[in-house]
Amino acid sequence: MIVTIISTLLIKTPVKTDQEILQNSMLEDDPNSNTILTSSALSEDNRASLEKRPRWGPQHKGAQELAKLYSNGKRTQEIICVYICISLMVLNLGLILRHFRLERISYVVVAAVFGILTADFGSGLVHWGADTWGSVDLPIVGKNFLRPFREHHIDPTSITRHDFIETNGDNFMVALPILGKLAWNFFTRTNAEIQQDYAISAYLFLCSIFIAMTNQIHKWSHTYWGLPKWVLFLQNHHIILPRRHHRIHHVAPHETYFCITTGWLNWPLEKIKFWSTLEAIIELSTGHKPRADDFKWAQKRT
Repeated sequence: MIVTIISTLLIKTPVKTDQEILQNSMLEDDPNSNTILTSSALSEDNRASLEKRPRWGPQHKGAQELAKLYSNGKRTQEIICVYICISLMVLNLGLILRHFRLERISYVVVAAVFGILTADFGSGLVHWGADTWGSVDLPIVGKNFLRPFREHHIDPTSITRHDFIETNGDNFMVALPILGKLAWNFFTRTNAEIQQDYAISAYLFLCSIFIAMTNQIHKWSHTYWGLPKWVLFLQNHHIILPRRHHRIHHVAPHETYFCITTGWLNWPLEKIKFWSTLEAIIELSTGHKPRADDFKWAQKRT
């Protein structure tokens, strides 16, 4: 009930029109065509730009180059992170349930809501930073962590072809320190101390789960066939990121709606110009243009 109320309050009118979405983003539910707009519906400038195919998708040269940069070392890191994280999830779940008291159910509900909001904002912050700044050419960080963001913008459906490990490895890695510290607290504190901080422990645990599952939720928002009914239910009621909502982010130049766990915070953050203000401050301070590397890869069509 609380989740439904919050999602209803935070979901407002999209910041992109249907025309903008159709014209400036890949139609993922029609992957064999980069646009369904007829030439008569477009201006001369837009008609000319659409002739430069493909603008998006697996045949885009930039997307192909970026996909080849996925290395065996990166794969190994993702496998290790996924297995350790799942082990810590199971361990912490057992410890959370072991110390649960029925009178604390309200704490768990509040912890879940704040955990979702924290994960949603965190996903937006990381997504915005990786989309907007840096370069694939940066040592270590570039090819291992920024590369997937560049590939995703010019081939949004690539994520649907990634397996569980490649999809979730980095997010599971982010959740590891939280889950590790939480387990340490359970094993080193007295029962009285655990009960005193139970609400915080529940918040950290649930927040780490939402962080870990963010990219899987993101993958579902790009999947137009074969989703389980329960996923469609969560999307349709905006409990997790809906497909139509996330399409707004994929309108070039990808400058808005960065939160991808639930998307609840996208509209309010856009309303207060949160991301654009940060970009203006950074550009003024450093001289670096936002999304310069992203734009460079998008131009590699042939």
